[in-house]
Amino acid sequence: MMNYPPKILLAFGETFTDEGEQFYEWLMENGYPELAALSSGIRGSNEAIEWLLKNKYPQYAAFDGAIDNKQQAYDWLRKYEFDFLVVLADAVNEKPEAIAWFNDNNLEIFTVLAAKINSFRNNQTFDYHKLHF
Repeated sequence: MMNYPPKILLAFGETFTDEGEQFYEWLMENGYPELAALSSGIRGSNEAIEWLLKNKYPQYAAFDGAIDNKQQAYDWLRKYEFDFLVVLADAVNEKPEAIAWFNDNNLEIFTVLAAKINSFRNNQTFDYHKLHF
């Protein structure tokens, strides 16, 4: 996730706001379908998670599980050394040490991203009409 340019990460974060649809479309049209699928997965689309798995992005499918506190997903991320995604999942779940790690390493963009995902998850009402994929 650290390899994406800041503007791409910001666009991904915006998929969790009220204007999210346009950012989702932008990611799809500009070569970042994996981030669009991750956004959809976080929004509850099993189809998007399947797409991530089939298209060689299992780390993002596991990240989705980790932010939902699924231990098996955390274990998978650790086993395959996706430590950054473990820290990001912890930041989404408001673990102070993860947030501090991002801030201490000048990676505040991920603190903002984690807060957006957390806010979305805490304020969502499930609407199957809004699922992508």
